[in-house]
Order: sequence, then C-alpha cells, then structure tokens
Amino acid sequence: MCHNDRKSNIYKRKHSVNLVNTQQKGSAIVIAIFVIVVMALLGAGLVKILASSAESVAYEVIGTRAYAAAQTGAQWQLLEIFPHDTDTRTACQSTITEPDLSNVEGLEYCAATVTCNDDGEFDGTTYYIITSTGQCSFGGVITSRTVEIEARSL
Repeated sequence: MCHNDRKSNIYKRKHSVNLVNTQQKGSAIVIAIFVIVVMALLGAGLVKILASSAESVAYEVIGTRAYAAAQTGAQWQLLEIFPHDTDTRTACQSTITEPDLSNVEGLEYCAATVTCNDDGEFDGTTYYIITSTGQCSFGGVITSRTVEIEARSL
C-alpha cells in the first residue's frame, strides 16, 4: 500500500504541475506587453520634457539677444547725446529712432526702437530719460526686452 500511495503522490504531482503550467500559459506575454507599454509611456514623457527644455533654451537665447539689442540702442542714444569727440552736447530728440543693427553679429534679426525725453533742467544740469526696446524674431518666435536709462549732463 505504501507503494501505491507513492505512485499516487507522484501521479498527483505530475498532473498538478501540468495543471499549473496550463494555468500560467500566456502570462509571460501579458507581462511583456505591460512592460513595453510602461517603457513607451516613460519614453514619450522623456521626449516631451526634452522638447520643452529645448524650447525654453531657444526663448532664453532670443530673449538675451533682444536685451542686447535694447542695450545697444540705449548706448547708441547716449553716444548721440554725449559724443566722445567733442564737448558739445546734442539735444535729445523726442522722436523715435531705430539704429541699424543689421551689421552687428548676433543681432541680424533684431531691431531697437529708442526714444529720448528731455526731463528738464535743474541747477544747470539737464536730465534725460532714454527708453530702448529691443525686439528679435527668429523662426516665428518674437521676443522683446525694454531698457530705460536715466542720464544727466555733467
């Protein structure tokens, strides 16, 4: 009887293993599909983050160029009011002027709009307010920066 019980146990083990294998068939493919979907979602998220980062850098570069154009316009207007080669000052023109930036490397696609206002005279000193707006456009992106300088005669 002992021998029959042993045979019976071996038979049960063999058939239970087969039963377990039959129940587990196809689970590997389900796990593989799940892993592929999760990896695809992670990859798509990473691509979106990288694209957003690249766009932010592009806006930052164009914004820096617009700031440089505004600074250039303000410095140009200061040079018009206070020329280096003479002691005589030029009157501040209240009209809007646009210096030519087409020959300035890095500012080819930029423009500066400069206004100068004579803020009055006090104790023999003339005060000026210079406002310069630099605007750059590249690839459909337009960015502008404004710089305002207050100056006075010596």
